[in-house]
Amino acid sequence: MKRVWLSAVILAAGMTGVAEAADGVPGVDVSNWTGDIDWESVALGGGKFAFVQATEGGDYRNPRFGTQFGGAAEAGLFRGAYHFAQPHESDGRTQADYFLQNGGDWIGDGQTLPGVLDVEDNPYKDKNGKNSCYGLSTKDMVTWIEDFTVRYRRATGRHVIIYTSTSWWRTCTGNSAAFRSNPLWLARWGSEPGSLPKNWKRHTFWQSAEKGTLAGGQNAFNGSESQLKALANPPAEVMVSGEATSRTSYRVVVTNTGPHPVKDIKVSGRAFGGQRVVEAPACKFSGTAVSCRIKELPRAKKVMFVFTTQPRKPKGTVGMNVTVGSVKLTLKAR
Repeated sequence: MKRVWLSAVILAAGMTGVAEAADGVPGVDVSNWTGDIDWESVALGGGKFAFVQATEGGDYRNPRFGTQFGGAAEAGLFRGAYHFAQPHESDGRTQADYFLQNGGDWIGDGQTLPGVLDVEDNPYKDKNGKNSCYGLSTKDMVTWIEDFTVRYRRATGRHVIIYTSTSWWRTCTGNSAAFRSNPLWLARWGSEPGSLPKNWKRHTFWQSAEKGTLAGGQNAFNGSESQLKALANPPAEVMVSGEATSRTSYRVVVTNTGPHPVKDIKVSGRAFGGQRVVEAPACKFSGTAVSCRIKELPRAKKVMFVFTTQPRKPKGTVGMNVTVGSVKLTLKAR
C-alpha cells in the first residue's frame, strides 16, 4: 500500500528533539475539581491550549465540561477533551464509546485537538481494592488500550493522545511499543521531562506541575504554535492500494483514512504489455487508457475500481500503471 496526502502535510507529532517546558507552548488541563475558570486570564497569561476532562470510566461525566470546554474556545484557546480510564470497570471499546458520546468526539473546526486517553496509577485503591494497574495483567492492559484507541480512530479519523507516566507505562503495559502512532502526553512533575516510555521517541505534550501560575495543571506543547494548530487541523489523508487479480483483471481501492471528507479525487490508468482496456465500470476508457473520478469520499469510506483488459498475447508480463494524486502504482501479472 502507498499513502497519499491530498494537502500539505505538517506532522505535529513528528518533531525531533525533546523541548523543555519553557521552550514549548504553554497550556493547562482542568476538571470539575478546578471549578470556575477565568479563561481570559489563562489566555492573557500565555496559555494557548486546554485539556478538559469529559468522562471517567463508563458512568461519570464532568458536570462543568460544557462550560469549561466552551469557555476555552471563546478565549481563543485550542481545546481537547480527555477520558480518565477505569480499565477494571468495562472494556476499552465501551469506554471509548462513552467518551465519544459525552464530549470526546473530535470536530474539524480548526480549534479542537484530538481526544485524550488518560491511563495512570489507580487512585481508588482503597475503594476498588485493585492495584496500580487496576488488577489487569500487562497483556490485558495493552489489549484494553488497543480497544480504546482503535475505536476512537475509527470513529474520528484521529489518533487519540495517550496521557501517562513512564513508570506506570513500564509497570502496567510491560513498556509496550504498540502505540507509536498515538501522540504522547507525558505526566512528570519537575523541571525536565526525563526518560520516556519505550513506545515513544519524543513527547507531544508534557504535564510538568499539578498547579502553577495558570489555572489547573501546567503543561507545554513540544513544538511551535503553528504545529499545535496543525495538530488541531490535520490534512486530508487517502490510502491507495491495488493488485492484479489475474492477467485480465486489476483492482484499485481508494480509502479515506483521514478526518475530513475528500472531494474530486482523480484516478487514471494505462495498460501495458500489449493489452487494452475493455471494461471499467463508472469510468471512461479508450484503448489502453482509463480515467475515473470520485466526486466526494466521506471519512472512513472507500471506493473500489475494477479494470478488465484484453491481452494480445497469451504469455508475458502485462499490467497497468495507475495514478491517484501523487501516488503511482504499477500492477503486474504474468
